[in-house]
Amino acid sequence: MFVQEINKHAVLPPIIGRSDKEFLESIQRYIITEMERVGCNEEGPADEYYIIYRNVFDKVIEYVTAYKSVLTSIKKEYDAIIETMKEGQRTAFCLHGKLKALAAEPTALVYHRKRTIQLVAKMNVIENDSSKIQLQIDKMKQLRAEYDTKEVKYHTFSKDPSKPIPVTIGDQGIVEELLEDDPGKAKEAEILLGYIERFNELMSLGEYEKAACFAARSPRRILQNIGTVNKFKAVGKIRGKPFPLLLFFEAIFSTSHACRRPIDAELTLEGIKCGLSEKRLDLVINWVTQERLTFSEEVGDVICDYGEQDTYNKAKCLALAQMIYSECGLHKKALLCLCKQGQIHGAMEYIQQFKDFTYDDLMQLIKLCPHTELIQCLTREWNGKPPSLSFGLAILQLFSIGMKTVGIKLLQEISKGGKGIIEHLMINDPFCAFENWQEVANICLQNGFDKLSRDITSVLRSQAGVTEISEEDNTVNLMEHVFW
Repeated sequence: MFVQEINKHAVLPPIIGRSDKEFLESIQRYIITEMERVGCNEEGPADEYYIIYRNVFDKVIEYVTAYKSVLTSIKKEYDAIIETMKEGQRTAFCLHGKLKALAAEPTALVYHRKRTIQLVAKMNVIENDSSKIQLQIDKMKQLRAEYDTKEVKYHTFSKDPSKPIPVTIGDQGIVEELLEDDPGKAKEAEILLGYIERFNELMSLGEYEKAACFAARSPRRILQNIGTVNKFKAVGKIRGKPFPLLLFFEAIFSTSHACRRPIDAELTLEGIKCGLSEKRLDLVINWVTQERLTFSEEVGDVICDYGEQDTYNKAKCLALAQMIYSECGLHKKALLCLCKQGQIHGAMEYIQQFKDFTYDDLMQLIKLCPHTELIQCLTREWNGKPPSLSFGLAILQLFSIGMKTVGIKLLQEISKGGKGIIEHLMINDPFCAFENWQEVANICLQNGFDKLSRDITSVLRSQAGVTEISEEDNTVNLMEHVFW
């Protein structure tokens, strides 16, 4: 009875050996030092706590060899759970962004309604002008009523040498073609010439808005050409009145959706330039998204250049240019616009959708848009597919072209993951050779990432069959054994 009571109440604490005590003290010092270095406090950040204690867990596993397999399994389960939670946070962030975009739709609807009211008002003006033109056409018909059917059938159009005919705006060929192909169409040629004369008359009277609407409704688009553009350009700007050239483009673009063929590329480019020169991005957005135009690389470039000058509207310009580039099949420029907007996940989906991007294309992309998140996505697995770029070669590229700051940011991110992450990157990288990884290790050492440099060197030495490789042997690849 006495012995049982002693065993129950007088159990001695375990005796800790000297080596265990020293190990525990070193672990405590490591935790305190790392927390002070990264600025952790009791309230976070959680990621820094996780990285520090994950490294501590690794040290404990290495030290306690008897329980290494069990502790390693436990750590893997915790890592998997934490990664799942992080993925959930990233998904929630993306959904939040989409929700914000949906919330902005009512504002766009208000602008569209306002634009509808403006167009209705312009249509009323056009209809009034059309009524006047119709009266003139009826008057011309009455004048020609004196010709009988037989005379009209064999009528041959003749020019009055005493009166010059204005076809100075570039469509003389259309009228002459009608006369040469079928003399019976001479009447139509006269009507076209009448339109040209009426247009010139409106321009000479300073009725520029009416002239613009008249040109937009001209048959066979005889007045929709660069010659007409030059006539409006020659007028210039008039104080207190709308810019005549802009009136012309508003008229022809607003009626383009009713035509069988879109406005040609040359006029489209001139119109976009005119709208942007007047700082009417709202008009340009409406033209590009709603009307029937002919897009080209030059149109996308002009909008991109405008966005670089007008930083407030840069995101809108990039989105507009991206749509134009995509429609023209210029996928590299469309992808660059996505990246410059910060839509990294959208860019990665675009790369997966159009599988004609080469390794050099993607290296050029990170040179033009050195976004750390973009480089991380390109150098890691995406939707179960292998990395598109080599992390090691990307680091070397950034340092070689003077983008050291971006390269250091990437090294800082990768150094937080420990040896396991860098080993995973290296093993799954079929592009980066032994010498390249050694060069990366040297760069890490030169920029204060001593541990990362040692980790890379350790992985290099631990690979099967790696002994010493001469500098002359450029064909040896560190990951060769993965494919054999």
